[in-house]
Amino acid sequence: MITPAFFVDTLKTLGVSFYSGVPDSLLKSVCAYITDTIDSDHNIITANEGGAVALAAGHFLATREIPAVYMQNSGEGNIINPLASLTDKEVYNIPVLLIIGWRGQPGVKDEPQHIKQGKVTIPLLQALGINHTVLDKEENSARRQLLSAVEYMKMTHEPYALIIEKDTFSPYSLQKPGNNGFSLSREDAIRISASHIGENDVIVSTTGMISRELFEYRDEMHQGHERDFLTVGSMGHASQIALGIALSKRNRRVWCFDGDGAVIMHMGSMAIIGDKSPENIVHIIFNNGAHDSVGGQPTAGLRVDLPAIAKACRYKATYSVSDRKELEKALNEIQHESGPVLLQVCVKKGNRPDLGRPTTTPIQNKLAFMSFLEK
Repeated sequence: MITPAFFVDTLKTLGVSFYSGVPDSLLKSVCAYITDTIDSDHNIITANEGGAVALAAGHFLATREIPAVYMQNSGEGNIINPLASLTDKEVYNIPVLLIIGWRGQPGVKDEPQHIKQGKVTIPLLQALGINHTVLDKEENSARRQLLSAVEYMKMTHEPYALIIEKDTFSPYSLQKPGNNGFSLSREDAIRISASHIGENDVIVSTTGMISRELFEYRDEMHQGHERDFLTVGSMGHASQIALGIALSKRNRRVWCFDGDGAVIMHMGSMAIIGDKSPENIVHIIFNNGAHDSVGGQPTAGLRVDLPAIAKACRYKATYSVSDRKELEKALNEIQHESGPVLLQVCVKKGNRPDLGRPTTTPIQNKLAFMSFLEK
């Protein structure tokens, strides 16, 4: 393994000291080190990976310094547009160092939502004409790779990608993870919320801890999972899945269990929900101001007014709560509201270490959910 300090310090000596991106579990150690050691003007956690590339391009235009963008390989989909139409050598020819966590690497056991992405990680880069290498786990070799990558970008002004395998970086945790001051856990908030939905209602839950905690709640209550669509991938898109269902099943109430990082990633979806204005949709955002699934890196979730944004997007009613009593009161009132309704639940960071993962496959979840909708 290589240490996060070695990686960041080596890049600094090569002139790379600006970072933007979306944290990834394979990069959580290096992202934590960057957060602890680099000021917030030179390390910006963006709404999505495409925005990170554009932000990095702006930094290069202003400074002539090569920027770095970190992401999980699932973010490749978000960066295709700016890579092909902004940084490409046939357009503006802007160098960006891409640091990509290789989830779903062929031959390495991983979650189902990462399998396809793992297979196409390198082919996508090849299709875009982006030179790349898998970062070595030995520091002397890694140093040579970093030097070669930077020299290539300085010579060609083209992007370059470092592919990061599992266990490339030695462990490092945020030195000041911070406490957002809220007492209600996300898991308890999910339990309370799920207990208030009607027998014919359905839930679309976002990727990460929220779907995992919802799945475990159903198991512990000896309930089936057919009422829940667990969006184990596609970060930021759960609310549009919920909208598609709500528009087609007007006789059912559809609840979207969302996270602050996911909402921010594709915030424009709120405008479409408000514009279509289905009466049967409730959008709950469990907001802890952190990317909990990938090391607790901060989001802007608690520094922006999400209910006000929803109201501006023409949601019919908005709520914001931060404890059990307020949450139960809001859920009871929402039963009598016409949607779209937004409920922000401010919760503390973190999750219990023994939290399990869904034991059903995505296909099993899909089929059970569709059968329930047909009843």
